[in-house]
Amino acid sequence: MTPQRVTLITLGVADLERSKAFYGALGWTPTSDEGEVVFYQINGMVLGFFGLGPLAKDQGRPDAKLGTGAITLAQNFTTDAEVDAAYALALKAGATALKTPEKVFWGGYSGYYADPDGHVWEVAQNPFWELSEDGSLTLPTR
Repeated sequence: MTPQRVTLITLGVADLERSKAFYGALGWTPTSDEGEVVFYQINGMVLGFFGLGPLAKDQGRPDAKLGTGAITLAQNFTTDAEVDAAYALALKAGATALKTPEKVFWGGYSGYYADPDGHVWEVAQNPFWELSEDGSLTLPTR
């Protein structure tokens, strides 16, 4: 088994029901809802949302003040129009606009928003990367 992999990303959230509603408005369906944590199966890995307090306790540091914003999650699309549609849907669902999608210096098209807990998402179209039919990304080898 390769050591270069991520199987689960868990984001701490202040209000789990609010997060479930936000991601539901984006079309996401939970695969498993365990009460304090909810999981979504996404292209060979899992994204979880965990209440901030229970997550800190689970990490063995119950008094920790967990923060957000120092990581960017991304969704890539095949066209600029798909990027625009994903960005608009996120804003309609309650996201905070950070950067409206625009042409960027590296040759693609990209924008950023924050979910209700401040987790930053990029929506992008990269003309140098091909997406699989299911939306998964495998970088080209050099």
